[in-house]
Amino acid sequence: MEERPIDPDVDLHIAAQRSELHWPVLSVISAGGVLGALARFGLQAAFPVPFGGFPWVTFWINVVGCLLIGVLMVLITEVVSAHRLVRPFLGVGVLGGFTTFSAYVVDIQRAVAQGAPVVGLAYLAGTLVAALVAVVLGVRVTRSLARVLVAS
Repeated sequence: MEERPIDPDVDLHIAAQRSELHWPVLSVISAGGVLGALARFGLQAAFPVPFGGFPWVTFWINVVGCLLIGVLMVLITEVVSAHRLVRPFLGVGVLGGFTTFSAYVVDIQRAVAQGAPVVGLAYLAGTLVAALVAVVLGVRVTRSLARVLVAS
């Protein structure tokens, strides 16, 4: 049986595309998700947000996770030929479980409910900008380092 690459844009309404989601892929996504979510949970438990305070831990989790997603995507698509389960495990699983844009939204709601709308607004805008900058930075730095390493 020939192994085909996994299409990241699987439409589950199309029967032929559903076959791309099989047990090995779902298993590595699940395992990676558990690891990423546990790491995030540990950090958030170790550094709780003070009442009405800026949720720095979730902010940095999302920014660092986005940076690592940028690094990972360059590494496995441009630098090395990775096993077909690496992206689902590390990208979707570990980093998808580590980053938490759902908790980000809850943190915004909590800040506003606690009478700190400026904190909520700063967190809303700051996370979006920082996460996007982090992905771009991860991609650009990794590409630059890869060029330097290949040239030497």
